[in-house]
Amino acid sequence: MADIMFAGIGGQGVLTAGKILIEIAAEHGKNVSWTGEYSAEMRGGIALCRVVVSDEEIGSPYPDYLDVLCCMNEDAYDKYVSDMREGGCVIINRSVFGEKQFPENVKVYGVDAMEIASELENQRGLNLVVLGAMIRATGMMDVNEFADTLEAYFNKKGKASDKNVQCFMMGYEKAEKMQ
Repeated sequence: MADIMFAGIGGQGVLTAGKILIEIAAEHGKNVSWTGEYSAEMRGGIALCRVVVSDEEIGSPYPDYLDVLCCMNEDAYDKYVSDMREGGCVIINRSVFGEKQFPENVKVYGVDAMEIASELENQRGLNLVVLGAMIRATGMMDVNEFADTLEAYFNKKGKASDKNVQCFMMGYEKAEKMQ
């Protein structure tokens, strides 16, 4: 089982990243839950979602501690890193992080998500870059199976674009262990 949180600000695709993850995980036979929270602002307010992915039945969609924290911005990291389990994994969008001292009891992976999405001319793909980094950091699913299902996800939504899968794959390839 993995208790996961995506956190950032509105407009970064935080809630969508969680929805994509649960849809793909469910398609691969996992039990999933998703809960989202956001402030009243349409863009720029706090946004987060909690995701549970498990082979077993899920008892609660609100875990006490997190196995994985995906931070789209530094404020999200500052607010939620204390909710990590010992040995958990934090993924950060290095594009918006300053110098940080990371806790010793977690693994930290960084990816320059904004730069990658911009280079691929898909600014809305920031969340896909972070998803790719998360799959690399956790090994939760096979990267190629995830990419194939991601492509099918966007095709089904009528939003097919090679750039979506490219963002995901670049996030996977460019994620670096920082600690």
